[in-house]
Amino acid sequence: MATDRTIPQRPAAGDRLELSVSDLEAMASAIVKRIGAHIATLETLPAAETDVDALAAFAGTLAEPLPQTPTDLDALLDLLFDEAIPRSYNTAGPGYLAYVPGGGLLHSALADLIANAVNRYVGVYVAAPALVQLESNVVRWFCDMVGYPEGAFGYLTSGGSLANLSAIVTARRERLPEDFLSGVIYTSDQAHHSVMRAALLAGFPAANVRVITADEDFRLPVAAVAEAIAADRRAGLQPFLIAASAGTTNSGVVDDLHGLANLAAHERCWLHADAAYGGFFVLTERGRRALSGLERADSITLDPHKGLFLPYGTGALLVRDRTALARAHDVTGDYMPGMQSDPSRVDFCAISPELSRDFRGLRVWLPLKLAGAEAFEAALNEKMDLARWAAGELRDIEGMTVLAEPELSLVAFRLTDPAGGDGNALNQALLDAINAPRRVYLTGTWLKGLFTLRICVLCFRTHGDRLAMCLEDIRAAVNRLGSSSPPPT
Repeated sequence: MATDRTIPQRPAAGDRLELSVSDLEAMASAIVKRIGAHIATLETLPAAETDVDALAAFAGTLAEPLPQTPTDLDALLDLLFDEAIPRSYNTAGPGYLAYVPGGGLLHSALADLIANAVNRYVGVYVAAPALVQLESNVVRWFCDMVGYPEGAFGYLTSGGSLANLSAIVTARRERLPEDFLSGVIYTSDQAHHSVMRAALLAGFPAANVRVITADEDFRLPVAAVAEAIAADRRAGLQPFLIAASAGTTNSGVVDDLHGLANLAAHERCWLHADAAYGGFFVLTERGRRALSGLERADSITLDPHKGLFLPYGTGALLVRDRTALARAHDVTGDYMPGMQSDPSRVDFCAISPELSRDFRGLRVWLPLKLAGAEAFEAALNEKMDLARWAAGELRDIEGMTVLAEPELSLVAFRLTDPAGGDGNALNQALLDAINAPRRVYLTGTWLKGLFTLRICVLCFRTHGDRLAMCLEDIRAAVNRLGSSSPPPT
């Protein structure tokens, strides 16, 4: 049967996928101009847009079928910068003091432009040895920061949730047999919910996770963990992992890392430290004191998109014994190139869950090289100072209680109900009143049944002037609530 051997012709529409250098420069210039204008407004933009119904109504207008023809860039930039981006939490702005703020360093945005444009693959060493080395440098820098020994290593993830998952899988492979369903994990009721989710995704039933009530300082009590381990051993179960918090999301406290490390060593358990929020405070002297014992953990979760102010999507997992990562993750295929045996050459696909992945290392490497670690140390010290200043100001407000003194950069507080009730409705109303002027955005949580407000200072753009605004709005909200009838309970 005859076949057509004519070479297929290049489609005209396909030419739109390749930009000329002049088109690239023009588009990049237009985009950078809009980004610059947006950044210049961050201090005056509302800290958050929170009318979910109105936001959802607008979001619904954006639903559309697959576009078949081109759209003008200026029209798309107008949609993004004038309409879509403002209708959100202003997470890159100085007034965002909620949850654990992210960063958004522009150095990293430029790094991503480079990484995405050159589109090099760093999952295996042979594909881009020099670029893999740059990312390996970043991981080694992190190991040095936390005090890990030479044999430690890790990899960059999309965030702390994936890092916690990979840590539990690694610990499971190291400490349990293939039939691992008698394995038990121990953590605090103050631990990030991603620890429980990681355990479930790693194959453990929820009943295998001992969620231990925190002590009066919101820390995981070592003695209670020891008692739980002893009871589980008597029941024929296999305690294998303790998940500590090195800076909780609820109150910012750091668990007794030395005490838990001693217990883990005695009980032959793996100690994992979730330091997603707090870990990079080790760059400061006060942070190193607060996080003493972190270096004894078998694995550590870090979030550069928190403590290093990087864009969302940048996490890390460090493991004291780098060979454990390979034992947990290394699976190969006939189509794969040979993996490296020299420890100075790393195949990231062999020590992590991902094969196809972006060149994340550049978004960390470039800002650290351009600014130097001392710039990050100075910024983190400032955030700790601001949290302590805020705690002092809060204590001067009549009826205000600081429930958790800031060990790092988070302070938890609440207003006492003058009527003598539980005060939860009062504090929920207080939170709404503080956020109403939209100069700052705070969030709340529950600590031992009490609705509690939080100030988390971690944006590199947040300075003293914004914290002063925050305290002004807190005082004004307290005064307004005091002059009105108490909210219903």
